[in-house]
Amino acid sequence: MIPLLSVQDLSVAFRQGGRETLAVDRISFQIAKGETLAIVGESGSGKSVSALSILKLLNYPSAHHPSGKVMFNGQDLIAADEDAMRKVRGNDITMVFQEPMTSLNPLHTIQRQIGEILELHKGLRGDNARARTLELLALVGIRDAESRLEAYPHQLSGGQRQRVMIAMALANEPELLIADEPTTALDVTVQAQILKLLKELQGRLGMAMLFITHDLGIVRRIADRVCVMLKGQIVEQGPVGAIFGNPRHDYTKRLLAAEPKGRPAPVAEGAATLLEAGPMKIWFPIKSGFLRRTTGHVKAVDGITIRVREGETLGVVGESGSGKTTLGLAILRLISSEGPIVFLGDRIDGLASAAVRPKRRDLQVVFQDPYGSLSPRMSVAEIVAEGLTVQQSGLSYAQRREIVARALDDVGLDPSAMDRYPHEFSGGQRQRIAIARAMALDPKFVVLDEPTSALDMSVQAQIVELLRDLQARRKLGYLFISHDLKVVRALSHRVVVMQNGRVVEEGPAEEIFARPREAYTQALLAAALNLEPVGVAAVRE
Repeated sequence: MIPLLSVQDLSVAFRQGGRETLAVDRISFQIAKGETLAIVGESGSGKSVSALSILKLLNYPSAHHPSGKVMFNGQDLIAADEDAMRKVRGNDITMVFQEPMTSLNPLHTIQRQIGEILELHKGLRGDNARARTLELLALVGIRDAESRLEAYPHQLSGGQRQRVMIAMALANEPELLIADEPTTALDVTVQAQILKLLKELQGRLGMAMLFITHDLGIVRRIADRVCVMLKGQIVEQGPVGAIFGNPRHDYTKRLLAAEPKGRPAPVAEGAATLLEAGPMKIWFPIKSGFLRRTTGHVKAVDGITIRVREGETLGVVGESGSGKTTLGLAILRLISSEGPIVFLGDRIDGLASAAVRPKRRDLQVVFQDPYGSLSPRMSVAEIVAEGLTVQQSGLSYAQRREIVARALDDVGLDPSAMDRYPHEFSGGQRQRIAIARAMALDPKFVVLDEPTSALDMSVQAQIVELLRDLQARRKLGYLFISHDLKVVRALSHRVVVMQNGRVVEEGPAEEIFARPREAYTQALLAAALNLEPVGVAAVRE
């Protein structure tokens, strides 16, 4: 049987400053029609570079191919000219990227962006294009799709933006879909919906998928075969059942053993309350008409009450748009809210910005994206010391350097690297830098907003261990926001489940995971912890 895609002995090298770096080293794999092949490996292993090579989306001529072919339907794409590649891209082969904010045009509405694809490849315009756009948005699970047509990317949640990207990729019913971490930004229920949708489309269209991910649970559920990459080479490949059941390579064994494990240290009896908030209310007005009158409200947070003690982690889970991040930002006084917020015995909800500033030493945050939250123009020392210059302005240069060195050592980084810049570090190291920045001020309470979602499984486990260790040593209180329930379980003492701005269930983490009472919580857990395969091979059986 002739494969749909055959990558043969492919190498990718980059030229920079007279030097040449080999990123991919003589890899080979095949994908048949209707089949899903997953490529797994840590950041920097060459997964995305391999995928981008198929569509020749690398930065040529600095990137080149010392060896290899990419055969698609009998055509060598490496040797194809740009005109031939334009016919393939977006039509026969499409791609979904990891970060939708960098892939969607911020100046165009969702309808226009999907409509451009339909017009270019299918010749659809006007009402026909609108109808097909609505159909695609509904397929990828966007509720009330008609009201989203005129929305811009910044008006959608991260999960909604990724769903729009998937809708655009599927618009022309491609033969091959390349999905580069397509569910990283999605909550578990939407992730399950997207995987089910992709499987259904495979069955209807005979579409093949090349699926790049660091989530081995997804690989187990959706893939037929898997390639494991390490330092630009494929070190092991084969059927999913064989790789997961009997891995041969040591690196594959380490990857499979890398899921976050264990539980946090118990909260001490009589631990003091660090933060108590609520009932909290955050409603955003919906304005319409020529006079921009308020016609309704988005109830982002609607009557929520929380409490966090010393040495305790409160996990906050729920789907995209449920209000998790809004709640965290309000507690930090980065957005306005109604309702009391008591921190270390003092009410901070009514304070002016100048009065809140001294308290920010004890209230810190670690954001989701370690790439976007660190300034590329500042050294690590400057980044970590930035809060010190505001909160402890009397410190000398040497004293600040000493505190930075201690903070970096605390998070497992070499203090001698403090004068390097963020781009010189891996994703996991950058997240450690972001944690060091928060810890440099010796805070009492930290909001962790999806701090592990963009990281490899092995790095996730390391960050969870680091956060638990810091908490135990410093008696830190965490508000841990995440859609990854395995990480939530490993880090949280108590869990709050949010839906549409409200708490639908809360309680001790073990109780929530073992005996969820509410149907919504049960659906979240089923989507996150279900390991039943959904790949086409399973369907054939």
